Amino acid sequence: MAKKPQSKIRRLLIANRGEIAVRIIRTCREMGIETVAVYSSADKDNLHVKLADQAVCIGPAPSSQSYLVKNNLVMAALNTGCDGVHPGLGFLSENASFAALVEEQGLIFIGPESKTIDLLGDKVRARTTAETYGLPVTPGTKDAVENNQAAIDAAKGLGFPVIIKAAAGGGGKGMRIVRKAEELGENLSIASREAESNFADGRVFIERYLENPRHVELQILADGRGKVSILGERDCSVQKNHQKLIEESPSPGVDDQMRQKMAQGATGLFRELKYRGAGTIEFLVEGNNFYFMEVNARVQVEHPVSEYVTGVDIIRQQILACTGEDMEIPEGSLPLKGWSVECRINAQSPGKVLRLDVPGGPGVRFDSFLYTGCTVPPHYDSMLAKLIVYGDNRERALAKMDRALGELRVEGINTNIAQQKWIINNEVFKSGNFGTSFYGTIEGELEHVR
Repeated sequence: MAKKPQSKIRRLLIANRGEIAVRIIRTCREMGIETVAVYSSADKDNLHVKLADQAVCIGPAPSSQSYLVKNNLVMAALNTGCDGVHPGLGFLSENASFAALVEEQGLIFIGPESKTIDLLGDKVRARTTAETYGLPVTPGTKDAVENNQAAIDAAKGLGFPVIIKAAAGGGGKGMRIVRKAEELGENLSIASREAESNFADGRVFIERYLENPRHVELQILADGRGKVSILGERDCSVQKNHQKLIEESPSPGVDDQMRQKMAQGATGLFRELKYRGAGTIEFLVEGNNFYFMEVNARVQVEHPVSEYVTGVDIIRQQILACTGEDMEIPEGSLPLKGWSVECRINAQSPGKVLRLDVPGGPGVRFDSFLYTGCTVPPHYDSMLAKLIVYGDNRERALAKMDRALGELRVEGINTNIAQQKWIINNEVFKSGNFGTSFYGTIEGELEHVR
């Protein structure tokens, strides 16, 4: 007998792939919501396709011909009788025109309204909006830079080094650090092309580059009617080429006073905007100061660490909020209990998975699309899985992560499992006293870790 849906949505199309699609499907099944997966020709045997109630092929392997084709995704939803679309993360998750197209077709978009995404998904406009509500921002351009001369003028005004960033999207795509004026032109072109390829939006802007800040973000859930819940902060300072490798909650570099100030600013911003669904507000932290970076108007890769320390299913609350239901969590800052750490498991080569051993035990979670015999294609992001652990405190959580990484085995393709285990045991990392330049200081040593 079919379970009665626990939301207004009966059937949901998931406009994404891989691990996040699997994650959404699992919560939908618990809520009694049918799911429709989409897949490219390269993903026909992906786990999300196998788990969904239905699946629709939307094009060939390149994302520009499949996962980024808005009309194909919306038509797939309409043709399968879906009530809504969940964009997941990456791809079109922060694309205002995609959200608007979904809305125009009478479907529910599991995310903020298109006008909110237009305001916040655009990193340039988001900086201006944050300033309006009293949040300090890193010095940068007010608008996207249109050409080399504009970039040179802006960089000279800010002072080198600077960082070029994509105006849309995230995940380290479309980012380039520039230390000399003569390097701007080439890096501007590279960043713009990468942004266009990943987010269908080639606009970029420039900020002053802070050499070794902490990268800290707050997890937000809001109901679109002024209720804002904050699920603590996450520290994402361990990064390679601006892509996060290890995340933890709470942050070892944030005290109660800073946490409260961040929460107050974030609450005011999200309440005034009548934000709906899951979102993240990101900050750079230098000493006792913090600076607004951007809002990710979607669910984040690293949301499971916040789920562990708060006990909240973020995807469930996101769906409830976006369908006009009441969220099942209190307003304001939720108390955090214990410590959670996440390691991203990345592929270093495509290929077939010949063996997969998944770690277990209390407080161990493995979010992935892998299974023995599956093929990892070369066309998409390198992340294969997220290994997440929970402990009473940071020391115990790191010990658990060390043990879990030791149990995890993926054969047939090269991964970064050994490197992640090395980082977890690094004395500087264990001390908790590090910033975003930490990975660069150990990268040479990691080259020999296999």
